[in-house]
Amino acid sequence: MDANWFIATPIAPGRWFERAASPPAGIRRFHPDDLHATVAFLGAVTEGSARAAFEALAIKLEPIDVTLGSVVAMGNPKRYSALSALIDEGRDALEWAMGECRDRAFSAAGAKPESRPPKAHVTVARPSRDASDRVRRAGLEWASKLTLSGERLRIDRVSLYTWSEERGDPSRPLFQETATVKLVSL
Repeated sequence: MDANWFIATPIAPGRWFERAASPPAGIRRFHPDDLHATVAFLGAVTEGSARAAFEALAIKLEPIDVTLGSVVAMGNPKRYSALSALIDEGRDALEWAMGECRDRAFSAAGAKPESRPPKAHVTVARPSRDASDRVRRAGLEWASKLTLSGERLRIDRVSLYTWSEERGDPSRPLFQETATVKLVSL
């Protein structure tokens, strides 16, 4: 089976991420090196296909400062898959850039295109796959108490990611960057 690949803008953790410490049992906080805003999730494609997608991306985005908003559940409303901070200030520019370029990436990789509109967010934690309803409720309560709104972040690069070789160790990153380009002023 091919590895999962995705293209994203890496996000520096900063002090805001310290406030997302200590999620409840059954909720795994992302490693600081795993923070990102996904541009295009390519899925299980070959490395060659993923690299072709990254080369075809041609994202039209300058380095940008954005702010975080509220932390919300993402995915199926009954069994959410992630707790993510929405991008607030800068959202329109980031989502426009994502939508403008991701179809080229999907096409170059031979990956299934995304039908949903882009949603600029940074995942901070995920429930385990087998998390009970009680654990998920505790995760939502924890997320509702996070005060990340207004935290300023700099987005200045885009990277190609895949699984980390050490992803089974909770103290290590789940993902690894395999290629990166700096965003430049247009």
